[in-house]
Amino acid sequence: MAKQLIFQDEARRRLKAGIDKTAQAIAITLGPKGRNVALDQTWGAPVITHDGVTVAQEIALSEPYENMGAQLLKEAATKTNDIAGDGTTTATVLAHALVSEGLKNMAAGANPMMLKRGLAKATAAVIAALKEQTIPISTRAEMANVASISAQNPEIGALIAEVLDKVGQDGAVTIEEGQGMGLETQYLEGMQFDQGYLSPYFITHVEAMETVLQEPNILLYDQRMSAATDLVPLLEQLVRTSNRNLMVIADDVEGAALATLVLNKLQGTFNLVAVKAPGFSHHRTAMLQDIAVLTGGTLISQETGRRIEAVTLADLGCCDKVVVTKDNTTILGGHGAETVIKGRIDQIKSEIDHTISDYDREKLQARLAKLTGGVGVIKVGAATAVELKEKKQRVEDALSATQA
Repeated sequence: MAKQLIFQDEARRRLKAGIDKTAQAIAITLGPKGRNVALDQTWGAPVITHDGVTVAQEIALSEPYENMGAQLLKEAATKTNDIAGDGTTTATVLAHALVSEGLKNMAAGANPMMLKRGLAKATAAVIAALKEQTIPISTRAEMANVASISAQNPEIGALIAEVLDKVGQDGAVTIEEGQGMGLETQYLEGMQFDQGYLSPYFITHVEAMETVLQEPNILLYDQRMSAATDLVPLLEQLVRTSNRNLMVIADDVEGAALATLVLNKLQGTFNLVAVKAPGFSHHRTAMLQDIAVLTGGTLISQETGRRIEAVTLADLGCCDKVVVTKDNTTILGGHGAETVIKGRIDQIKSEIDHTISDYDREKLQARLAKLTGGVGVIKVGAATAVELKEKKQRVEDALSATQA
């Protein structure tokens, strides 16, 4: 397809038109007095939201140059959402103001490269000033205030503060759709670590971009998997059972091994997900052993003389549920023996008492928190599907704002 080219003032004018339209649609949701926006859907009822990034993701303009400007502004909202989880409308309004004032100065004869350098210096100064003004939140009342302002709902704010007070401000919290009309909380013994699925083909819930498996078998391996023969013997055993849900946690899964898992998932033979093991070096092996204890499985390791080709169903761990996103894995309700888990906790506490390295102590304390803190679950209920989706978005944004 031939490309259309425009330059100078005409290019800036048309890009600015798309940026203006996008900013106008998003800015209406700003702050405690922000209004809702209705988004038409190809199927089903419209979506009602006051979340800036949700509005941004739906915007596509018919004029190609205006649409290019819209996509540039959407990037500000999307990146803010990825990093902070909230504040997307504020980021959009600021980005729009920078573009407007920048173009105004250029029209008055300012050098665009000097403007860019000035913006870079100003950015560093603003970040430094904001850090000086930052007030860390620690009490339950402070967390409730932040969450209430974000969600525009004191009930949601109080509930999030309650959950974070129990699992810790940086604790693992998942948000699910409930069966009732209101908000419910649940606390499960579980663990979360910062590794996501190795292929988007493992996704089971496209809208949330996550993989959810009920009562999965869990294979733990501290080496790299690359050959199909690493997994075929286990899959042949698993296909003869009633539970064909499998989660693979390994140093890495690549090549033919990953292709084998993806193919079996797409064919519907198994419900599968593969993730990289958390941590590095000897900390990775220790965290894999923690997961093995939590789930009642056995860590397959060359150090103990175990080969992946010889793994049996008895070596697999299990839990009530796993939720895997592109960035995180949450293991809920591990089936490990309580006495074994308690022994592991006592062992880690002993290591904390005896270590002389601040780095090792920090890692040990993080492992202890994962084994003892559990996972908080917030179940969101509503009268209609439209209300449920909008309410769930509010809870997600409020949680992200409080944990940011």
